[in-house]
Amino acid sequence: MRRAFALVCAVLAGVALGGCGALRSFESAGAEPWVRTSGVMPVSDAESLLMYFSYLKKLPAAELAREHDTARQAFTRSRSDFSRVRLALALSLPNTGFHDESRALDLLEPVAKNRNAALYDLAILLSAYLQEQRRREASAQGLQRKLDALKSLEKTLIERDRGATPRK
Repeated sequence: MRRAFALVCAVLAGVALGGCGALRSFESAGAEPWVRTSGVMPVSDAESLLMYFSYLKKLPAAELAREHDTARQAFTRSRSDFSRVRLALALSLPNTGFHDESRALDLLEPVAKNRNAALYDLAILLSAYLQEQRRREASAQGLQRKLDALKSLEKTLIERDRGATPRK
């Protein structure tokens, strides 16, 4: 009787463990595309969003535009912190048609203000990055204006020298 019971327990344990494997593959089959392509299940929302950013960086332009639209729709459906930071990450990508630092900062603000939010640290990091990027762009624009003014001044001086008659 004990042998039969041990055999039944062993079979049930095998079935249970086999069932866990089936569940795990089912979970990853329904997982977000950035999780499926990495093959690693994230342990937190922050890790999942970092994987998402890595995934975005590898997408061609057409797929990137579709992913931005998907993130925007997800945020419209569920204004969760996760979908908010996800859309902000998409909007923060440079050299895209949908790049919008102001909108990304607006999206991050509620999460960055809530110290109890699970994604607080990631929101603070991304906000600081976007604000620094904004500051550098403003500085670069200011420097470009100064350079343009110097070029204009140089051109004016050259034209003035050409128009002046040399003295003997």
